[in-house]
Amino acid sequence: MEPDKPGTPVPPMPANTGAVGRVAEVFGATHVDEPIPRKRVISWAMWDWATQPFNSVLLTFVWVPSFLVSPFFLDPAVAALGVVNGEEIDCDTAANAATEYCRALGALDANLGWGIMVAGILIALLAPVLGQRADATGRRKLMLGIFTGLLIACQFAMVFVTGVPSYFWFGVAMIAFGSVVGEIAGANYNALLVSVSTPKTVGRVSGLGWGFGYLGGIVALVIVVGLILSGVLDGTQSITFQMIAAGATVWTLLFCIPIFRNVPEPPPSLDTKRVSFFAGYVELVRSVARLWRDHRSTFWFLLASAVYRDGLSAVFTFGTVIAARVFGFGFTDLVIFGIVLNLVAGVSTILAGRLDDRFGPKRLILFAIGGIVVCCLTVFFAAGAGKTLFWVVGIVLAACVGPAQAASRSFLARVTPLGQEGEIFGLYATTGRAAGWMAALLWGVFIAAAGNQTLYGILGIAAILAIGFVMLLFVKAPPRATAE
Repeated sequence: MEPDKPGTPVPPMPANTGAVGRVAEVFGATHVDEPIPRKRVISWAMWDWATQPFNSVLLTFVWVPSFLVSPFFLDPAVAALGVVNGEEIDCDTAANAATEYCRALGALDANLGWGIMVAGILIALLAPVLGQRADATGRRKLMLGIFTGLLIACQFAMVFVTGVPSYFWFGVAMIAFGSVVGEIAGANYNALLVSVSTPKTVGRVSGLGWGFGYLGGIVALVIVVGLILSGVLDGTQSITFQMIAAGATVWTLLFCIPIFRNVPEPPPSLDTKRVSFFAGYVELVRSVARLWRDHRSTFWFLLASAVYRDGLSAVFTFGTVIAARVFGFGFTDLVIFGIVLNLVAGVSTILAGRLDDRFGPKRLILFAIGGIVVCCLTVFFAAGAGKTLFWVVGIVLAACVGPAQAASRSFLARVTPLGQEGEIFGLYATTGRAAGWMAALLWGVFIAAAGNQTLYGILGIAAILAIGFVMLLFVKAPPRATAE
């Protein structure tokens, strides 16, 4: 197809191209295929980099597995029972699992799951209504700023969590609160994807954002390792984890600045009513009804992704708990493990973005989820093979998780109606977290049913992912933009 001649009006985009195609006409180009300025794309992707320490350093690889669910938060008398002949006992045996020490650690794992379940419920209640208000007022960046600020405040509050049992629930509350505000901020961040991509680049731009996040996690984890190896930090001391939380706070504060300076606000929705907060729930029901009536594939994708994305979230939240509890990963082991996995995930996600644009997001998501389910079952049935197995499976899993997440975001961006980005991505956050209690609940139930053996929690994660895989099979894939 020949390029448009100067002065020739650009024809309207087909209805099924979603908001990405139509908003591309508004920002930086007279033609939807004209490249978006690189500075804008990089500034948008930097938000993933900025918020990554909460996910990688605090939630996944360091603060939670090595601190919050560790002997720091057990009664000192019970913690002392876990050391025999100078070594910590292995709780992944039937005999040791029945001991008071291992049962207490299992209870910490389960209680973490309950806290995350509550966070999921709050996200389900708040995200879509707040997204709807952002759509109506055209203030998605303001909402992003507010909730990014709350995430920064949450990380700062974690500086004051000392390693004594009385602070355990405060630590869980901060992790849960950070998950809530981070998810709501992420919904508004995702809504800005339409400002930095075109129909032909949405997959790679989404992948770039996720990739930046993983690579930012690598840098943050390398800093932690460097401080440990140099003797500045000591993983056996509570103050180390307080300092790590302080570092994460400063990191997020500094690197979130570019998105607010360089990424434009998409136009407000002309169809979304400005209503009070509680009246927003009435409008939400009407919006869901409109999705069912006019955008059926979007509706079904929100439901299917709700299930499998919760499984992906559980992989990150509980995977390193399994590494520490079942496979004996120590503090340094977890950090190095995190660096390698973030490197693999970052590179694979950036590369997979091009596969998304070429083959479509649905195929990429199905391939990735199927691989993750196989990884989970391999860990469960072959756990006796030890650390080497977990390293290999972890690397394969990391290569699948990032592409699945990035392709899910691009899938929704392709089918989201113009002007409803905040609300739809709010629903995206809500539906994902609405099922979030399921993964956290199954994690706790499987562990409790197995006599507090943490390994069994992975079966709950695998079940959620498998159900989401089957549901996605029946969702109609969005059309791909191809050059003519």
